[in-house]
Amino acid sequence: MIKAENIYKSFGKLSVLNGISIEVRPGEVIAIIGRSGSGKSTFLRCLNHLETVDKGTISIDGETFVSNGKYLGDNDIRRICMKTGMVFQSFNLFPHMTILKNVTEPQETVNKIPHEEAVKTARELLKKVGLSEKENAYPSQLSGGQKQRVAIARALAMKPEVMLFDEPTSALDPELTGGVLSTMKDLAKEHLTMIVVTHEMGFAREVADRVIFLSDGKICEQGKPAELFENPQTEELKTFLSSLLK
Repeated sequence: MIKAENIYKSFGKLSVLNGISIEVRPGEVIAIIGRSGSGKSTFLRCLNHLETVDKGTISIDGETFVSNGKYLGDNDIRRICMKTGMVFQSFNLFPHMTILKNVTEPQETVNKIPHEEAVKTARELLKKVGLSEKENAYPSQLSGGQKQRVAIARALAMKPEVMLFDEPTSALDPELTGGVLSTMKDLAKEHLTMIVVTHEMGFAREVADRVIFLSDGKICEQGKPAELFENPQTEELKTFLSSLLK
């Protein structure tokens, strides 16, 4: 579903990604873990062209939009990257729109979905994330966890083939993370392809098919959650896991 080969990315003199390659199969849930500054979020943003790469090739569902650092035209990039949905740390909801309007607006303006159909889809998804009763509320009236579940519903409304999550619970108080993680677990049960940058090790252990550990912009280790967490092979991962227990 997604194939990234030999991805390099720098910001000025700061080298952030140093030759990352992964393949993600349809229906697979990938958790990407690592210290702050290891390149996790930058890599995720490169996968859907929110950041450009310096070198490397990225394909989504068999279509390549950047090859050896050379990009297709804007229209082709947009069409291919529309196959992904993105959920950010900071929700990015439209503050002046109701929750229902937040979920219908992108469908109507981007996908040109008729209003009635967009509303039907929005209500189905708000029910799915447990927020049907909040459709006429505004983002300022919701908790952080509720806002993030609306953001998930909005991304799903665009019918993506892959969902990208950039530390979706990092901005939430601990007591609010449960509802968001529960929603994501339900999506995983539906075999939606997901790549999740996360600091929630319990989620990674329980839900991910594969965990990828980044260190200094490189894949240091990857494998099934039980293998990585119970038998880390590198000093970098051993040190990272031990730091979580302090």
